[in-house]
Amino acid sequence: MVSEADIRRALIAVIDPEIRRSVVELEMVRDVTVTGPAVSVTIALTVPGCPMKANLEGQVRHHVGALDGVESVSVAFDVMTPEQRTALRQRLQGGAGAAGEGEAKTISLSPRTRVIAVASGKGGVGKSTLTANLAAALAIGGAEVGVVDADVYGYSLPRMLGVNRRPVVVDKMIVPPVNHDLKVMSIGFFTEPDAAVVWRGPMLHRALEQFLSDVHWGELDYLVVDMPPGTGDVSISLGQLLPAPDLLLVTTPQPAAQKVAMRAAEVAGKTGMRIAGVVENMSHLVCSCCGEVTRPFGEGGGQRLADDLGVPLLGQVPLDEPLRVAADGGTPLVLSDPDAASAAAIRELASAVPGVLRPRRGAEKITKRLAIH
Repeated sequence: MVSEADIRRALIAVIDPEIRRSVVELEMVRDVTVTGPAVSVTIALTVPGCPMKANLEGQVRHHVGALDGVESVSVAFDVMTPEQRTALRQRLQGGAGAAGEGEAKTISLSPRTRVIAVASGKGGVGKSTLTANLAAALAIGGAEVGVVDADVYGYSLPRMLGVNRRPVVVDKMIVPPVNHDLKVMSIGFFTEPDAAVVWRGPMLHRALEQFLSDVHWGELDYLVVDMPPGTGDVSISLGQLLPAPDLLLVTTPQPAAQKVAMRAAEVAGKTGMRIAGVVENMSHLVCSCCGEVTRPFGEGGGQRLADDLGVPLLGQVPLDEPLRVAADGGTPLVLSDPDAASAAAIRELASAVPGVLRPRRGAEKITKRLAIH
């Protein structure tokens, strides 16, 4: 006959899909009752209406139902009290308290996290699509990856990554939604659907601080940041806020895009960002009928930009329709059709990126304290 201890051991395998830890470790298991072959389990949700309720129920039924001697599993839910949510936040943040109004914010990432900022000099070069697919390609290899959509006026990553729910807030700690094994944060989560962002510098700075300080990122290997195009306030703020970022500069082959990208590189240097490499997007077009290669945006711009900056050209991604279709559909092409020409090029890029990043930081967690402006 199965015991309560057997059930609790099985529940260790039930993982909160957004916090990414076991419900046992998170102290979410409220009650286990065994009546012969029938088992009932009660799970405490972090907030009422938790969007992951069905996922958790499915995991409990799967792992408990697989035990010998269990014939039926019932799952009930209740909700954490405010005190329990505070205790949960403190466990996840190492006992740190939430910063109050007017206090300094603490921007903190795991020492193993490397920050990849994807930038461009101008819009329209496919930077966001590249960001979504690069992040997904890194996650395919087993890395824990977070994505920040910092392109505040042109946010698009929630759609490209198929995220249609807002983050959960647990005692002022923001738990980012997860899809395709990616933790995602975007300005789009805090506006009305498809609404324009009309915030100015100080408000934007505060929002970006929240992305990094109030969000529970957990033990990430990579935080991939979709930077806004150009050299405005947001780019400057991100250069100050992000801890030790490595920048990938995206351009198309034509000289106009290459020259503008140089300006973004200059700003990056002045704000402490290290340029790790260049990616040439929309590099060429392959005819689906005959295989003929054409270059509608010219050629050589990515290599010239890399040579001017003294960094490697990490990849040349072709222009093809499947990449656009997948982005509109909410699933990165590297997942839906990994053998497509552009997906293969991005997977090669993802394999090259870790080698050009700065080494992981020391054993102690590094924090960066910033005053609220």
